[in-house]
Amino acid sequence: MDFKQQVANALASVLGETLELAQIEKLIETPKTSDLGDYAFPTFILAKSLRKAPQQIAQDLVAQINAEAFEKVVATGPYINFFLDKAAFSDQILKTVLTEMGNYGQSDLGHGGNVPIDMSSPNIAKPISMGHLRSTVIGNSIAKILTKVGYNPIKINHLGDWGTQFGKLIVAYKKWGSEEAVKADPIANLLKYYVKFHQEDVEHPELDDEARAWFRKLEAGDEEATQLWSWFRSESLKEFQKIYDMLGVEFDSYNGEAFYNDKMDAVVNAIESKGLLQESRGAEIVDLTAYNLNPALIKKSDGATLYMTRDLAAAMYRHDTYDFVQSLYVVGGEQREHFNQMKAVLKEMGNDWSDDIHHIPFGLITQGGKKLSTRSGRVILLEEVLNDAVSLAGQQIESKNPDLPDKAEVAKQVGIGAVIFHDLKNDRLDNFDFNLEEVVRFEGETGPYVQYTNARAQSILRKANQEVEIDDQLVVDDANAWDVLKMLSNFPDVIARASKEYEPSVIAKYALRLAKNFNKYYANSKILADDDQRNARLSLVKSVSTVLETALDLLGVQAPKEM
Repeated sequence: MDFKQQVANALASVLGETLELAQIEKLIETPKTSDLGDYAFPTFILAKSLRKAPQQIAQDLVAQINAEAFEKVVATGPYINFFLDKAAFSDQILKTVLTEMGNYGQSDLGHGGNVPIDMSSPNIAKPISMGHLRSTVIGNSIAKILTKVGYNPIKINHLGDWGTQFGKLIVAYKKWGSEEAVKADPIANLLKYYVKFHQEDVEHPELDDEARAWFRKLEAGDEEATQLWSWFRSESLKEFQKIYDMLGVEFDSYNGEAFYNDKMDAVVNAIESKGLLQESRGAEIVDLTAYNLNPALIKKSDGATLYMTRDLAAAMYRHDTYDFVQSLYVVGGEQREHFNQMKAVLKEMGNDWSDDIHHIPFGLITQGGKKLSTRSGRVILLEEVLNDAVSLAGQQIESKNPDLPDKAEVAKQVGIGAVIFHDLKNDRLDNFDFNLEEVVRFEGETGPYVQYTNARAQSILRKANQEVEIDDQLVVDDANAWDVLKMLSNFPDVIARASKEYEPSVIAKYALRLAKNFNKYYANSKILADDDQRNARLSLVKSVSTVLETALDLLGVQAPKEM
């Protein structure tokens, strides 16, 4: 039974020809607090057609509504407030959650459609910094949410693995590098060689000529250049994988910039054949004045292709390969213009599927309100932050529960989960400040708070030491349980909204509210009291744990059973 539908039907039976059912459904609201009812209908819209004050309309309609299916229906000012039958609601919601368990909230909105998600995308031979965290965890969570609503996401790590920097890196490695050093610590040493190149080329500009020559060799398929590039790439990926393993993130494709080298001529030819290519100061562009955008630079004056050409090739390849229903780019907000240009060029080429491409922008992580970096200007390494978070979580577990089994594993789940959750609880477009000690706290609006709430629910179920019987009447009439029950019923709508808005924070904020409401219920109710509602109360506890675990999983956060 859809309870909102029940309210809409009750209203439709007395509104006659005045409003259609679909209009009534759209107007129904959820009051801020349960003492004002569970659903409310504002009567302002009827004042003109009925020629009465909204307050009078509310009173007249309440007198006509059949309230048998509800606890009560009352007029409060211009609103008609519906109070649901708590026993029927409780029984239905708890039975639904406990029957569907981890599948609760699942739907088939996506009908199995493919959705490539371009995410993470670090540069080869450079460390993964905190700057990569957002794209990685937002993209991963969106993929999980889309899976839940019936899409087939394809996670693509579009690596920065091509460009003139590889010519510089080859020169630097041949002059100052060693195979042993690279194998021992690939990212640190490759970065060191690259930095040294830029220090040396100030006084030795001929190094730039050498670098360009090596990159030309690489583009031409020279055996030594290709072998070195391939080695740098594979060693970097091994290091990246350590961090992805910590975050619990996997990819379906590592096709980066290099993959599209042999696909760009076809793109340029296609643009040219449509008569879109124009010369401007020696370079070749597509004029996008009609879209109120700057021109898209397709080829530089020296004939070299650019990011735009490469991204156009990638977009076309993904369309041809995956026949996508949506294609997502989880990339910082500063790239908005670039993706608008890319979509406009594709549109001008006659590709209407460009409308299915969506840039999913996000804000910056800051520290003290400033863009994230240390005082020395060094980037903050993501691996270091994750290790520090695990250490902080371990210290808190040691002080709160020193006898906890698998302390080290739980500390990992809590510490890394805290960093992921903190990122995802913030609205995607917002900048937010990062303070590790705040992030890993067990109290407040944190990931560990949600994890701890779930562990508490699991502890109650262990203490109860009985199987929940879902064939019984699952009626919890405790006033403190009502907000928890209503929140449980909202979970499918929350997931659907998160998927439509590409917004994991919708799930994270829901998890925080559910945890808070459950803890209030726990503090005011004797859950394990031996009476005729014990089984129903335990079914509520199990339902809360099920939904919290599902919510955390959709965020890419683990849920330890004990903390």
